[in-house]
Amino acid sequence: MVTEYKFFINGEWRTSPRKIQIKSPFNGEIAGEVYLASPDDLEDAVISAQNAFEKTKEIPSHKRAEILEFISNEIAKRREDFAQMITREMGKPITFSRAEVDRAIFTFKIASEEAKRINGEIIPLDLASHSEKRLGLVKRFPIGIILAITPFNFPLNLVAHKVAPAIASGNAIILKPSSQAPIVSIMLAEIIEKSGYPAGGFNLVPCKSDEIELLVRDERIKMVTFTGSSEVGWRLKNIAGKKKVTLELGGNAAVVVEPDANLDFAVKRIALGSFGQAGQSCIAVQRIYVHKDIYPEFEKRFVEETKKLKVGNPFEPDTIVGPLVDENAAIKTENWVNEAVKNGAKILTGGKRNYTFYEPTILIDVKPDMKVSCQEVFAPVVTLEKYDSFEEAIQMVNNSRYGLQAGIFTNNIKKIFYAFEKIDVGGVIINDYPTYRIDHMPYGGVKDSGFGREGLKYAIEEMTELKLMVLNLA
Repeated sequence: MVTEYKFFINGEWRTSPRKIQIKSPFNGEIAGEVYLASPDDLEDAVISAQNAFEKTKEIPSHKRAEILEFISNEIAKRREDFAQMITREMGKPITFSRAEVDRAIFTFKIASEEAKRINGEIIPLDLASHSEKRLGLVKRFPIGIILAITPFNFPLNLVAHKVAPAIASGNAIILKPSSQAPIVSIMLAEIIEKSGYPAGGFNLVPCKSDEIELLVRDERIKMVTFTGSSEVGWRLKNIAGKKKVTLELGGNAAVVVEPDANLDFAVKRIALGSFGQAGQSCIAVQRIYVHKDIYPEFEKRFVEETKKLKVGNPFEPDTIVGPLVDENAAIKTENWVNEAVKNGAKILTGGKRNYTFYEPTILIDVKPDMKVSCQEVFAPVVTLEKYDSFEEAIQMVNNSRYGLQAGIFTNNIKKIFYAFEKIDVGGVIINDYPTYRIDHMPYGGVKDSGFGREGLKYAIEEMTELKLMVLNLA
């Protein structure tokens, strides 16, 4: 029998006349059936969040920390259940799914600590004679209802990156999970229900994408935080009106390998960052630039390492490359690679599709305007190119509409700081792939990769407003 999953509004589990089936991209098995919220349900979610905010904003910091600690601990108790469902829903290899659950445990844990240190400051205001005996007190306040819209590729931890700071800062939140992987969010809602956060403080509304735009436009929503494609993200910003918006969008992450790099380490890390979980990460390696002096050796080793990666059943612990999220994604990848080859690119390895699977693929002789280079592939496909000088390599990295993260393999301190100052991205990762992330660091991009930052402390700052009180002590 197929399990049915309800949605969650105002502390209650609801059904509706509409349901969707969630099918595994690996074998087509049904992971469950999820009821969809209607526009009337969305209105109820807003009203319940409005009412709950009057309570959530008054919760003391120690209590918010306890709630977040509880959520972290309960996820840990259900670690394997969450991991298995992530793999069932979106085909992520089980080893990566378990790592994602561990990250979510960490994310809520760090949020519980950050809830205790949402600091303000005292500022002297007597910098001019007319302002003697005056003092400023600055404090952060929660802003209200936060609408969070999350993607399929990290269906637990990217949800955690929105829910955890919202709770830590005392806001109410409405979560619209990915339609391709909503069940993991429902499992999280079951934990939040028991956490002690007020009814209506967290609402979960699986629904159609066009219907959630009703809330994006709604003036009662004070912030929209979105992770997903650039096209959708910028559209949502355009219709959001005056509310705060943070966007964590796509990328075509680049990595530069200098002659002094540790090639053994670099090759293994770049292969994992390129093809792990089928490249379905916005900071997956997509463009690789290698100095001409080491290019032949790098190319040889990189092809060999790529061929070692296991492609197949995502439930087997040694699988690195599982399926893409659906057949349309695999077909799009196939079309883009074929188009590049037709226009002069060459395939070193890979280049074949089998239903939702696409082989790890390395392309050379790629032109900058080919889709596999200038757009986000979001699949196990990388381009490989040589360069003459480090300055040229940095220009190649910057020749992109995106700017999320970049990786640099070198031990030359001057080049390290040159890259840090010159690359137009949100994060420069030295001696590791651009796919690196630990969940308390500031994370976000520039250009078409969005704006605003996640990472618990930084997300809390986005979800609060500074307020100043001036004391006249004369």
